[in-house]
Amino acid sequence: MTEAQREAPKGDAVLTRIGQAVMLHRGGDREEARNRLAALWQEIERDGVPFHRCALAHYLADTQDDPLDELIWNLRALAAADGLTGALAPRAFFPSLHLNVASGYLKLGQEEAARGQLALARAAAGALGEDPYGDGVRAAILRLTLALEGAVED
Repeated sequence: MTEAQREAPKGDAVLTRIGQAVMLHRGGDREEARNRLAALWQEIERDGVPFHRCALAHYLADTQDDPLDELIWNLRALAAADGLTGALAPRAFFPSLHLNVASGYLKLGQEEAARGQLALARAAAGALGEDPYGDGVRAAILRLTLALEGAVED
């Protein structure tokens, strides 16, 4: 299998399974979504495609009840994104991933670590498009900036 084949995420079963679990979560079944995503993580953790690991860890973070567990999964998503190469290294992922990690640190009272990740999110924000996704991430960066400055309560 070539590197391009190994990283190709379109139309594959792993992304379909991630999507199904995300639909469960958005439908209100957080626990079942977490269970399915965790089972899938066990399958792909060691040898999975970095794109899959990034997406899976990102969504697993969203299903966590404990802020520390959420942060751990967000850190895993960021680490997996660092392993993306070529066309599958969308720079537009990084502002959101750093923002999620910053938010996790803030939830845990680690303001300096949050500031460091927020700075990385800001630095990466130039990769965002002028579209609803980019606008949303930029707005979230601003909200977290204000929260860290004490202007907005979390």
